[in-house]
Amino acid sequence: MKKSVILAVMFAFILTVSSGAFAEITLTVAEIHPEDYPTTKGLFKFAELVKERSNGEIVIDVKFGGVLGQGEKEVVEQVQFGALDMARISISPVTEFVPALEAFGLPYIWKSQESMWKVLKGDIGARLLKEVENYKFYGLCYYESGARSFYNSKREITKVEDLKGLKIRVQSSQLMLDLVNVLGANATPIAFGEVYDAISKGVVDGAENNWPSYESTAHYEVAKFYTLDMHTRVPEILIASKIAFDKKLTPEQIALVMQAAQDTQDYVIEKWNERVEASKKIVLDSGGVTVTELTPEAFNGFVQAVQPLYEKYGAKHKAIIDEIRAAQE
Repeated sequence: MKKSVILAVMFAFILTVSSGAFAEITLTVAEIHPEDYPTTKGLFKFAELVKERSNGEIVIDVKFGGVLGQGEKEVVEQVQFGALDMARISISPVTEFVPALEAFGLPYIWKSQESMWKVLKGDIGARLLKEVENYKFYGLCYYESGARSFYNSKREITKVEDLKGLKIRVQSSQLMLDLVNVLGANATPIAFGEVYDAISKGVVDGAENNWPSYESTAHYEVAKFYTLDMHTRVPEILIASKIAFDKKLTPEQIALVMQAAQDTQDYVIEKWNERVEASKKIVLDSGGVTVTELTPEAFNGFVQAVQPLYEKYGAKHKAIIDEIRAAQE
């Protein structure tokens, strides 16, 4: 009888250990964009790679559509303090926590999509992802976010002077506030999910964003003047909570997750470029939207107008700015 009891206890112990060894770890990632958005597709690909490479031990739960918060700054804070495992966000709000990333968001610093990715995939990009760890984050990878341009409900913008007096929604970032203000408009921070109502009710006159965001949010319905000044190409960043990751994952598992994230970068670039063309078609086919391409002279007017930002932010980031410019040659 005693022998049977001992065997039963041993068997139960073995089952417990075995099930524990293969216990599923679920990590949640927040995304403000809808399910069919390029970065959201990238996160689903990321989840697929992690599950496959971890043999099902690690599962990524993608929470899209802003269900975990529409304000990116608030989401960043949740990640930093371990309340949320991961988030895909614009670099702009992260600069409030990781100042070195401000250089990536400076206006007109990137010559093209290709030259930007040359930098992000190189030593400079890797170094700044590592810098993120000093602020209770892990920087997993960068994602494509296109070029941001101004749109508004009031008038066509053909030169920088036309922005004067317009109330423009911006992300919660001092750099973005300064950028819009130095161009003569009035910067107004508003959560991304509230922009449509804010424009339609006249709280703001417009905003600034890329083609897919302009289309997917239907902002083109309420802000029918879109000027392609392409003032910034602010990369997206996939960040993780250092507190949460160090608690839930082994160093080997963290490395696996990081590599899987980086392996989705090219996938997102491909999906992004496809979506840009699709978004352009949707907007242009809708009718009533005025899309303005600046003349070289007008474009130069925008570039000259933002030079004070390089005086304000350039001093503390001069070395990295010089590196970025040299790497694009």
